[in-house]
Amino acid sequence: IEHFTPTGIKLVSGEELPADVVVTATGLKLVVLGKAVFEVDGQRVDFSQTTSYKGMMYSGVPNMASSFGYTNASWTLKADLTCEYVCRLLNHMKAGGYDSCTPVLSGEPMEDIPWLDFSSGYVQRSLDQFPKQGSRKPWRIHQNYARDLMAFRYAKLTDEAMVFARKP
Repeated sequence: IEHFTPTGIKLVSGEELPADVVVTATGLKLVVLGKAVFEVDGQRVDFSQTTSYKGMMYSGVPNMASSFGYTNASWTLKADLTCEYVCRLLNHMKAGGYDSCTPVLSGEPMEDIPWLDFSSGYVQRSLDQFPKQGSRKPWRIHQNYARDLMAFRYAKLTDEAMVFARKP
């Protein structure tokens, strides 16, 4: 683009593209969960201080899951797997009489990795606000449908990180 004209856009090549409206979107900044405020036991959750569990739940935050699709494949593939996993989790909780499930960080310390490995400016500008991911499962996020299929559809729901509880 060389410049805007009264009737559109003039390109460096000299060609003019007619346009009634030109929309620019150079300042997009992602936000965590639409800026909704979440509290656990009266304390506001700062998602930048959490670690993502399987790319759908957050360390220390009970009974909450969100869906974020693939950046390298169909978005709905991951969204569908996430929803299927959450349904399995809810059925497990109902069958076991559990009121809550909470991913909890414990054990050996691990390296924090940015939540999303994507170089676009709109992602890079916001990464400090997002959860981190860990360097090992179940805290590691993969952009791999076959791997996620095994972890979400077929793997056990109980692991060293997921804590199930009943109300006293």
